[in-house]
Amino acid sequence: MEEPRVWDVVIIGGGPAGLAAALYAARALRSTVVLESNFPGGQIYTTGDVEDYPGIIHTTGPELSMMLKDHAEHFGARIEIGEEVVDVDFQPPIKRVRVASGKEYQGRTVIVATGAAPRTLGVPGEDELRGKGVSYCAVCDGPFFRERHVVVAGGGDAAFDEGLYLTKYASRVTIIHRRDAFRAQKVLVDRAMKNPKIDFILDTVIDRVNGNGAIESIDIRNVKSGATERLEIGGLFVYIGSDPNTSLFNSCVTIDRGGFINTDENMATDCDGVFVAGDVRRNPLKQVVTAGADGSIAALTADKYLDLLDAGDTPDEAEAIATSKLSWKNEY
Repeated sequence: MEEPRVWDVVIIGGGPAGLAAALYAARALRSTVVLESNFPGGQIYTTGDVEDYPGIIHTTGPELSMMLKDHAEHFGARIEIGEEVVDVDFQPPIKRVRVASGKEYQGRTVIVATGAAPRTLGVPGEDELRGKGVSYCAVCDGPFFRERHVVVAGGGDAAFDEGLYLTKYASRVTIIHRRDAFRAQKVLVDRAMKNPKIDFILDTVIDRVNGNGAIESIDIRNVKSGATERLEIGGLFVYIGSDPNTSLFNSCVTIDRGGFINTDENMATDCDGVFVAGDVRRNPLKQVVTAGADGSIAALTADKYLDLLDAGDTPDEAEAIATSKLSWKNEY
């Protein structure tokens, strides 16, 4: 595709949400560019086996990432890898997105699909064994840990939800928490305490993850006594929170107390022409399939928005249609 001076759709983030948005936008014959700072597929690129994407019994994170990228490119989307966005200006009528190289991308609409990064323990061995026994998603990876002893790090709702989920597969689930009381809802704590597969280690932190090609053990330390221990395990699931990648957008769209961008059901923000998809918005499930669904909705809503802009005789009239009581937000 010859690069236009102004793109119809600029997508920030090349994970499943961004690539799905690119596919739908390009199929709608909109000039579309995706700006991805690292790898196509985002976090899914670092995942080993994938068995929960509908229609694909088994694949790997890198393979699925490339399939998503190739699919979007097949319909004409431009995928720019290694383009780290450093500044944005979402004021109408043309949005501007600047990358680290100094290049500026201009778009009539923008879809933000920058995702959310799970917080890590930040201990030796964690990064090296990510996808090799260290996981941040029980729904994604739980079935790979059948009849193993796994550890869940964390004390909030997510840690307990995922710990209970893991009992479907694991022979034993140990929840390790750095404090002597949990932050999770009492109903979840009670449910976990009644589950014979779950035990608890409190006032304890993980200092190191050990393994040669696959996780073998963790080094833990009691924060009160200082006592240390090496615990042999078959898997480690980390649930100490996640951080949505929204720092660039604080002045442009409404962000909730958790750092997630607010949207309506059509993935629209309160900034005309700016849409959001995937883990960067608050949603009950962070999965490839839900991110892809968000991306498709965002792209089709952006297409509707552009139709309304194009229907105006002048830019002012098009803007009036888009923001009127009969706007795309209400008509879609």
